[in-house]
Amino acid sequence: MDIKEFLNSDLERLKKISDQAKKPLADTAAVNATRFKLLETLKAAGLPVETGSGGLTKFNRTTQNLEKNHWIDAACVGSSTPTLTLNKVRPLLINATGHGQRQMAGTDKYGFPIRHRSRKKFHFGFQTGDIVKASVEKGKHIGNYIGRIATRANGSFNLNDHKKKFDVSYKYCQPIHRNDGYNYQ
Repeated sequence: MDIKEFLNSDLERLKKISDQAKKPLADTAAVNATRFKLLETLKAAGLPVETGSGGLTKFNRTTQNLEKNHWIDAACVGSSTPTLTLNKVRPLLINATGHGQRQMAGTDKYGFPIRHRSRKKFHFGFQTGDIVKASVEKGKHIGNYIGRIATRANGSFNLNDHKKKFDVSYKYCQPIHRNDGYNYQ
C-alpha cells in the first residue's frame, strides 16, 4: 500500500515521514568520500590495494563453503581472494580496555569516599595491565605463569593467567608486553 493511502488519516505523521525521506544522507556521503580518499592515498603510495563489494565478498565466502564471520569476510574481500584453509586457524581478538581510570577515591553505596587511590601509576617498574612471565620459586604457587597483572604499591601483584588468580611478588615478574590499552587473546 502506498504510504499516502496508509497514513491518510494521520497527516501529521505522513508529513514527518515525508520530510525525513527527503533529507540528504550526509553521513553516508562523508563515509564514502573518506573511503575513496583513503583508497586514492594508498594507491599513490604504491601499495597493492584493491576494493570489492559486499556481494563479491559473499560470493568468495560461499564458493569456499566458509561460515559467516567478520574475520572470514575480511579475508574474502576483493577479486584476488586465495583459497582459504581454516584448519586450526584462530583470529587474534583485540579489545580496547583503556588505560585505567582517573577516579581518585573508591566510594560506598551512598557515594562517600572509603578508600583513596595512589597518584602513582607505576610500581616497581610495572603498571596494571602489563603482561608478565612470573617464575615463582617458593610458596603455594610454584611454577611458571604468563598473565596480566594488577599492581599494588607494596609489591605484591595480582596475577591473572586465565586459569586462576593469585598474588605474586614483583621480584618474580618479567615484562612480556607493556599495557597499551588493549587486551589480546
